Amino acid sequence: MYVVLQIVLKEKFLGTGSGNLTELEDSINKQAALGYRLHTITTAAAGSKGFGGGDRIQATLVFERIV
Repeated sequence: MYVVLQIVLKEKFLGTGSGNLTELEDSINKQAALGYRLHTITTAAAGSKGFGGGDRIQATLVFERIV
């Protein structure tokens, strides 16, 4: 059994790094607590959402049920 989630990572306008890595971490930890492990993660650039918005990266996470 698998679970697939998509999370949009927002780049900070100033500086480097994602502004919402804790959301990604929380999603992984939540699935782990439900008995799933991260099987695959892929990313795709989603571009900018306007002035000051920074770039977006769409992460697709595939979790596999641990048996």
